[in-house]
Order: sequence, then structure tokens, then C-alpha cells
Amino acid sequence: MDDCARFGLALSAAAAVGLVNAVLALRWALHFREGFGWDGGPAQFNWHPVLMVTGFVSLQGMAIIVYRLPWTWNWSKLTMKFIHAGLNLLAFIFAVISLVAVFDFHNTAAIPNMYSLHSWVGLAAVILYCLQLVLGLGMYLIPITPVSWRAMFMPLHVYSGLFIFASVIATALMGITEKLIFGLKDPKYKDSPPEAIFVNFLGVLMVVFGALILWIATRKSWKRPSDQILHSLHTDRGGEANTIISPTLSQLSDRVDAEARGDIRKRSSTSGDLDPDN
Repeated sequence: MDDCARFGLALSAAAAVGLVNAVLALRWALHFREGFGWDGGPAQFNWHPVLMVTGFVSLQGMAIIVYRLPWTWNWSKLTMKFIHAGLNLLAFIFAVISLVAVFDFHNTAAIPNMYSLHSWVGLAAVILYCLQLVLGLGMYLIPITPVSWRAMFMPLHVYSGLFIFASVIATALMGITEKLIFGLKDPKYKDSPPEAIFVNFLGVLMVVFGALILWIATRKSWKRPSDQILHSLHTDRGGEANTIISPTLSQLSDRVDAEARGDIRKRSSTSGDLDPDN
């Protein structure tokens, strides 16, 4: 069960670090900053980092790996698509609210908008994320979309999702550094006050979270098998669906790969849902 143990360890670490990131962002706003408000002041700005870290980093990361959870492999692919899309949609809503908060704060305080590299890369990431969400919904949740289109678009969908996620973390790191440079006056950021150390630690944990998510998402042996292979495994085991994931993930992956090579050669392009999973 070595591969199962490694997956469980990686998943547990990612979930724990993602939760800690959200808690630390909340702690930053409540303890070191002015809390929360919606009056155009600094308390309104605080919604921006908290919602971005919670939604655009932690939620998006978990949405990326939701297909990889072995105990969901008995669930229908359509169910998993709705969960994946729902988490991404929630992350996007958080991002939009955080953008409204920061633009409103800037306008009230007469601070120019879109002047920093953080704002340029951040807005580009949000726009790309919106396009990714719309195209993903159109391709994989509308039944009339041709299967060939789904299969052709999937590599781009996977790559762009990982690229946007990495870009969001890079943008968040730029953002918290920019906030510390402008927000810390006495003592200054360069003097390493407690707030600076606290937020730097948050930044390190975001990098760790990103590394864990990308590791889980790119391991081929942890990929969800196709529905056809899962059905074959289910039938071979006499209907004991709950035992599908009892072997190690690597053993299941080896069998999946072997059966998939033969199955793909026999299967016509119109049978079943051929789009790969994340």
C-alpha cells in the first residue's frame, strides 16, 4: 500500500496547508490590519487578500485535484464534473468580490488602479480563469458538445488550469509583498517586524501548497481511470464496487493502462465519454 500511503500523505498535507493558508490570511486581517468593513477604507481592502487566498488559491487548488480522490472513482463522471465546476465557480466568485473590494478602496482613497505588476498579472489571471470556466462548462457540461471537441480541448484545459493556478500563487506573493512594503511604516518592512515575518511565512506556505497540488495533479499513477475501465474492473470483481480501490494505486494504474491500450483500439470514437479526466 505504499502508493496509497504516499497519495494519502500528499493529499492530507495539501488540505492542511490550504486550510492553514486561509486561517493565516484571516488572522493577518484581524490581528495586524483593521479587520473587515465595506466603507471604502482599509478594512474593505482586507477582503482582497483573504478572499484571494481562501478562494483563488486554496479552493482552486482543491478543485484541481478533486478527480484524483480514489474514493470518488465509483461516482459518475458527471457528478465529479459538477463538483469540479462548482468549486471553481465558488473560487471565481471569491475573486470577483475581492476585486470589487480593492478597486472600490483605491477609488475612495484616490489611489491609481492597475499600475503595478501585481495588478497586471492578477487581472490577466482572473480573465483567463473566467475564460477557462466558461469554456470548461461549455465543453464538458453541455451534452451536445461533440466528443471529438472534448478530447481535442482537454490537453489545453488541463495545461491552462495548472498555468493559471501557478500564476495566481505568483500574483499573491507579489501582492502580499507589495502590501507590506507600502503598509509598514514604523518599523518598515526591511526591519522585519512581526507582521512582516508572519506574512512572509504565509507566502512560503502558499508556495508549499502550490507544489503539493501540482505534484498530485501531475502524477499519472494517481489519475482517475476512464469510466469504461472502471466499469470493466467493477464487472471483473463481481459487482464489488467498493473493492475497486483496495489495491495500491500503482497496481490499479498498471491494470488500467494495460486494459486501456486494448480497449481504445476496439472502441469507436462515438461510444461513451472519451474526454480524459483531470
